[in-house]
Amino acid sequence: MTQLQQKILDAVKRRPHTLRELQNNLQVDNTRLRSTVSAMVATGVLSAQDGRYVPGLATYENESAPAAIPCTLVKLAARFGFASRDDGTGDIFIPGRALHGAMPQDKILVKLFDRPRVEGSAEGEVTEIVTPHNGFAGTVTVTEDGRLAVEPDGCRDVHIILQKDGADGAQIGEKVGAQLTARGARHADHRAAVVQRFGSAEYASECAKAILYGRDVRQAFPPEVLQEAAVYDDAVIDPAEAARRMDLRGLPIFTIDSAETKDIDDAISLMKLQEGGYELGVHIADVSHYVRPGTAMDDEAFARATSIYYADKVIPMLPTQLSNGICSLNEGADRLAFSCLMRLDDKGNIHNYQFVKTVIRSRVKGVYKEINALLDGTAGAELRQKYEPVLPQLPAMQELYEKRLALRRARGAMEIESDEAKLIINEEGRCVDIVKRGRGLSECMIEEFMLLANQCAANAGRTHRVPFVYRVHEAPDEERMEKLRETLKACGLNVHFKGATPTQLELAAILDETRDQPIHIPVHTGILRSMQKARYSAEPLGHFGLVLKDYAHFTSPIRRYPDLAIHRILTDMLVGAPHERLVQNYTEFAARACEQSSRQEVAAVRIERDVEDCYKAEYMHGHLGEVYTGTISGVTPRGVFVALDNTVEGFIPAAQLCKGEPTVTEGVRLYDPLTGRHWMLGDAIKIKVTGADVALGRIDFDFMPM
Repeated sequence: MTQLQQKILDAVKRRPHTLRELQNNLQVDNTRLRSTVSAMVATGVLSAQDGRYVPGLATYENESAPAAIPCTLVKLAARFGFASRDDGTGDIFIPGRALHGAMPQDKILVKLFDRPRVEGSAEGEVTEIVTPHNGFAGTVTVTEDGRLAVEPDGCRDVHIILQKDGADGAQIGEKVGAQLTARGARHADHRAAVVQRFGSAEYASECAKAILYGRDVRQAFPPEVLQEAAVYDDAVIDPAEAARRMDLRGLPIFTIDSAETKDIDDAISLMKLQEGGYELGVHIADVSHYVRPGTAMDDEAFARATSIYYADKVIPMLPTQLSNGICSLNEGADRLAFSCLMRLDDKGNIHNYQFVKTVIRSRVKGVYKEINALLDGTAGAELRQKYEPVLPQLPAMQELYEKRLALRRARGAMEIESDEAKLIINEEGRCVDIVKRGRGLSECMIEEFMLLANQCAANAGRTHRVPFVYRVHEAPDEERMEKLRETLKACGLNVHFKGATPTQLELAAILDETRDQPIHIPVHTGILRSMQKARYSAEPLGHFGLVLKDYAHFTSPIRRYPDLAIHRILTDMLVGAPHERLVQNYTEFAARACEQSSRQEVAAVRIERDVEDCYKAEYMHGHLGEVYTGTISGVTPRGVFVALDNTVEGFIPAAQLCKGEPTVTEGVRLYDPLTGRHWMLGDAIKIKVTGADVALGRIDFDFMPM
């Protein structure tokens, strides 16, 4: 039982209380008090008699009763919701009657029901709204009885009625930011007012603005941060600082990124050694030199923890004077860097490494597509001329990458296929095309070289036993593995693992065996779902998926705070700070950075995904009525999700596929017992586009017989 619930129960045990008397006696926020009392009445802890509250039949005094779980409400629909546990251990399904008016992003306490939920996830009830989140974004709509309301983003068929004179001139179909002005025990009892208007819900760009508003994403930097950043307007590096560093401006260092990248934080160099082996340099923008502890800029970077990329826009972690200016490793510009210099043998194994503060000058701004053309021999004379200063390095880079790839596969690192979309946005900000983002040889090379530097950084932190920020990916638990076994069995695979938890080599073998086969989608999806989520940790727990004992994020300090954090720690290690001082200065800092960065990463991924869904719906709205052949990418009792070749995903209701009551087998097959037909993950299916709701980011398909 929560502290507030206990105080309420203690008060009504002494004598019956009205709601006003409880508020006066307990001095608690009225909204929080009402929601808590409503939940206690619903669960039988309190009973209402003649306008006063008395103890109910049920109590939380039984010590064997499970404690309420701290959660955040992350999804809301008309008849249910989902709460995400704050400890990251999974979601809880909450029936509509048990929500008690909770809104998305409310910090809540949830008590689990004793009964298991049919679909497998835990089920519970909101017992208290600890921290209400009263701001939200949505679309202005009208209720059946003609009242103006706002349907919150992602909350289909949930209507929050606007108070009298609360529309601020907003029209039906307009995207708005709203604020709850009164809360009730049910969503129908809430009242709201429009505080910001964005534009038509038919446009993804306006929906994106609303999503950012609803998630409390601060786009503008505070004045004090801008004041600190203004020092770096048109700045060049300090010659005195450059003189104190290892000067690598003579090396043929260059960057490789996508053509549109402006915040360039990593560069590479490679030399093939005469005595055999390689010297690989990964040179990272020395952001920690400019963003110092205790500054407004550092506080803001910590709060944001990551840049957010969506469509053709970015909300940077750092002001542009740094992210696109003095910290960006722009072609031909002298820049301060933090370099990881590695020696590798003929087989690609790391023999030794060192971290060094350097000054560098990138020779070429490389582009993935162009590098790929150079590597496959399709580049013309003009392109070869552009890369002439670094051209001799490319064959050695490819050679080293292929050796590293062989080592990666030998240790069982898993390669789970996933499709990323590239949205093509026109000058008006509309999505006019969607293409699958490919990964060529140069993308894979850079990924492997960055991985090496990240591995070395984590090794330095672990072996020196200093506080650190690790990127960890823990082994899946036995429960997840049992579900995976059932999934693989449903796919027709007779798989036996040597132990309770399969090794990475065993999982990698399954991935390779089924790759490009009809069942590769359900198999790859099943293995992906069985994995834990990667996160940041102050403990060196290793990375299960990469099969690495040491792993951290060192290579992107412009856009990720964990990288900036470990740059700061490694810098103090380089200057010889005593171990005791490192422990004292960074133990709490590393723990806070891990927690904040993990939380903000999840939030950023959700924002990027939800905004992308809006743009995809905007594009498909122009293709209503068209017929495509897609692939079943998700199976639920309500129907199936179908992915098209351009990564767009839509939904077909089960009623169109099944004449009887459908059943789902291990999440991979929808079965109609009446006709005997079934639809499985990975099956080809013909569809017609019948709906595209931009505001909800939802696309609907109709089933078309093949």
